[in-house]
Amino acid sequence: MGEMTEFHSEEYLQFLSKCSPDNLRQYHSQMQRFNAGEYTDCPVFDGVLEFSSLSTGASLDGAVQLAQGQCDIAINWSGGLHHAKKSEASGFCYVNDIVLAILELLKVHARVLYIDIDVHHGDGVEEAFYCTDRVMTFSLHKYGDFFPGTGHSSETGAKEGTGFSVNAPLQSGMCDRTYNDLFRPVFDKIMEVFQPGAIVLQCGADSIAGDRLGPFNLTLKGHAACVKYVKSYGVPTLVLGGGGYTIRNVARLWCYETAVLVEKDIPNEIPFNDYYEYYAPDFELHLKLGDKENQNSSESLEEIKIELLQQLQNLQGAPSVQMQQVPPLFKVKKNIINDNDNDTTNNDNETNNDQRPKAKTRHGDGDRKPHEAELYDQVD
Repeated sequence: MGEMTEFHSEEYLQFLSKCSPDNLRQYHSQMQRFNAGEYTDCPVFDGVLEFSSLSTGASLDGAVQLAQGQCDIAINWSGGLHHAKKSEASGFCYVNDIVLAILELLKVHARVLYIDIDVHHGDGVEEAFYCTDRVMTFSLHKYGDFFPGTGHSSETGAKEGTGFSVNAPLQSGMCDRTYNDLFRPVFDKIMEVFQPGAIVLQCGADSIAGDRLGPFNLTLKGHAACVKYVKSYGVPTLVLGGGGYTIRNVARLWCYETAVLVEKDIPNEIPFNDYYEYYAPDFELHLKLGDKENQNSSESLEEIKIELLQQLQNLQGAPSVQMQQVPPLFKVKKNIINDNDNDTTNNDNETNNDQRPKAKTRHGDGDRKPHEAELYDQVD
């Protein structure tokens, strides 16, 4: 819990550690204060702090690996919980792993860029860095009668952070072409003006077509095109998950974007697995788009693009930071094998312990692995 107090209040974290479904009445006033409980979008459940610690720890570990130069890209699909505030849960988010990871990166990098392609505005991250010029936030999101209700283009930051919050408020039906036509020039200008030492990219899956809450109409390829374009700059990048409420499509997207990040081609046909039936009836990776009207006119998108580019043009170059004493990074533990240990592993004589049955495809190849949740013709 110690690392989480770098952003969150200790009182709020103590509440998360003690509150459970069995003792809700004892914490009635605190639940209202911290926006958690039965009548909010952040219900209390057993192990809420432990759950949050796992996803936050993974994001922090990724940030440490990047800061120490041990990798170029780190991925944590369980992270990206961008709505949590300093002392308040919000939007299914309890601990803001993004803010904590950015704070870790700021120990080494003078400037960090945060990009949010979730359908919802990244309000918690923006709020945390609204008054600093060391973090620029760039969010493309549905705006209007839609949670969290923030993220207008006029929200540009305050004090030293004026101009460093970049918001693209959009309407329903955004498609691949219009989304990327807006994303790329604004991102290019950000890289030119801000020159970040590291990037944190939140890849919420609720901005793709078919999401239960998100009204955008992006394909997997359209969403991943933003990820690929960010990667092309070669800046150390922490890639995180986020929202997504049609679970099978969340899995589709993050599988595909992992392949994009590691530059690996994968087939459209989904191999047989324990969750194969969830991908019926086509059992394919990529989605088939439905008919959804794009409510964003070309004129309105052009106005947004021009406004954001002008905002960035008005900045006086990349802010400089005098780094006098760098705070210590979290140590990354490594497994050290003692020479006296009875280690029988030999790289030359390794055996393959992965003896799982071959996957079955739609064409009938391989053996089908029984699953306890399925019904079969043969009954013992």
